Amino acid sequence: MKRIIKSQIFFPLLLIYGSAAAQSLAEKEKMTLSEEQVSEIVRRYHPISKQADISVEKSKTDITIAKGNFDPVLQNQTAKKTFDGTNYYYYNRPEFSIPTWFGAEIRGGIEYLSGNRINPEETRGETSYFGISMPVVKNFLMDKRRADLQKAKIIKEATQTEKRSILNTLQRDALHTYWNWVQQYQIYSIISHAVTVNEKRMELIRITYKLGDRPAIDTTEALAQLQSFELLKSQAWVEFQNAGLELSVYLWTSNTEPYYLPETVTPADSTSTTGEKNPGLPELDSLLSAIKQHPELMQYSYKQKMLDIEKKLKFQELLPTVNLEYNQLGKGYNMFKTATAPLLENNFQYGIKLGIPLRLSQGRGEYKKVRFKITETNLQQSLKQLQMENKAKGYFNELVALKKQVTIQEKAYSNYLLLQRAEELRFQSGESSLFLINARENKALESLQKLVELKTKYYKTLNSLKWAAGILK
Repeated sequence: MKRIIKSQIFFPLLLIYGSAAAQSLAEKEKMTLSEEQVSEIVRRYHPISKQADISVEKSKTDITIAKGNFDPVLQNQTAKKTFDGTNYYYYNRPEFSIPTWFGAEIRGGIEYLSGNRINPEETRGETSYFGISMPVVKNFLMDKRRADLQKAKIIKEATQTEKRSILNTLQRDALHTYWNWVQQYQIYSIISHAVTVNEKRMELIRITYKLGDRPAIDTTEALAQLQSFELLKSQAWVEFQNAGLELSVYLWTSNTEPYYLPETVTPADSTSTTGEKNPGLPELDSLLSAIKQHPELMQYSYKQKMLDIEKKLKFQELLPTVNLEYNQLGKGYNMFKTATAPLLENNFQYGIKLGIPLRLSQGRGEYKKVRFKITETNLQQSLKQLQMENKAKGYFNELVALKKQVTIQEKAYSNYLLLQRAEELRFQSGESSLFLINARENKALESLQKLVELKTKYYKTLNSLKWAAGILK
C-alpha cells in the first residue's frame, strides 16, 4: 500500500524531471525530493491551488450570466374576458425581441384581437409588426447590461490574477517548509557522521588503552563525547521527522489525498546547504520590473477598470432620457412583408419619451462619488507599489548580507577543520590530549551547522524575494 501511495506522488514527477527519471521506485533508500518537485506538486495537487482553479471557473459562469441579458426572448401574451354573456375581448400576441449591444432592442410579432368591448385605438383581426426601441441620449453609449458584462470579464481576469497571488504565497510557504526540512536533514547527517567518527575513535582509544599507550581516562573522555553526539543525533532525528510532517501538509496526490513523507525520502537539494559553492544573487532591476506585474498590484488595475465602467454608467444619469420607439405594422400574419414595407408612409406607429431630473442631484452625487473612488484607488496603488518595492529591496539587502556571511562562515569552518586536524596530528605525536581534540571537533561541528543554517536562510530569503516580486507560481 505504501508503494502505491508513493507512486501516485512521485511517478508523475519522474516523468517531468529527467534527473529523477533514472531512479527506481524499488530503490527506496535513494528516493529524493527536490525544490522543483515540491513546487510542482503544490501547483498541481494542493487543495488551495485547486480552489483557486474553481474560482476562475466560477468567474467564467458570471460572464455567461451577464451575457444572458443579451439573449433573444420569445414570449406570448394571451388575454380573454367574457362577462354576463358578453365577449369583451380576446387577445393573443406572440413576440420575439433581440437586445443589441448598443442599447437598441429589435422586436417583431403577430397579433390577433377580437371582441365587443375593445379599445378603439387597437386594430381588430390579424396584424403583424416589426420595430425597434432604442435610447438616443441616455443609455446610448452605456447601460447596466453592458456594464455588467464588461465587469464580469474584468472579474474573470482579476480572478486569474488572484489565483497567481494565492499560488505565489502558497509556494513561498511550501518552499520555506521544504528548506527547513533540508536544514534538519543536513544537521541530522552531520551529527550522524560525527557519531560514526566518534565510534571509531572510541574503538581506537580502547585498543590503545589495552596496549598501554593511553590512560584509562581517555576512554571516559571518548565515551562522554560519543554519548553527547548520540543524544544530539536522537534529537536531530526527531526534528527531521517533524519537519517532514510539516512539509507533508503541502504534499498531495493527484486524487487530492494527503501524502506523508516516508523516512526513506531525503532532500535532493541537501548539498546546496553544505557544498562549498556560494549561491549567486539575482538581478534586482529585473525583480523590481516584475513587481509592476505583481498579482496584488494588478488587482488595483482591475479595480480601476471597473471604476471607469462605473463612471461611464453614472455619467448617463446626467443625460436626459430620450427613448425612440418605432413599429412597422401590417395586416395579416406575413411579418416578412411587414418588415420590408416602406417606412413612414403607411401602417406605422412611433413614439418618443422625454425626461430629465431638473436638479440632477442623484446623478451629480453618484458621478462625483465614483471620481473620488478612482482617485482613492490611484493613491492606494501608488502606495502599494512603493511598499512592495521597498520590501523587495529589503529582502535583496538581506540576501547580499547573507551571501557575505556564508563566505565568511565557509572560511571559518575551513579554519576550524584545519585546527581540528592539526590537533589530531599533535595528539598522534603525544603533544595534545583527547579533550582538546573534542573541543576542536565541537567547534568545527558548530561552525558547520551554522553554515547550514546560513545557507538555508539564504534560500528562504531568495524565495521571499521572488514572492515579493510576485514571480513564484
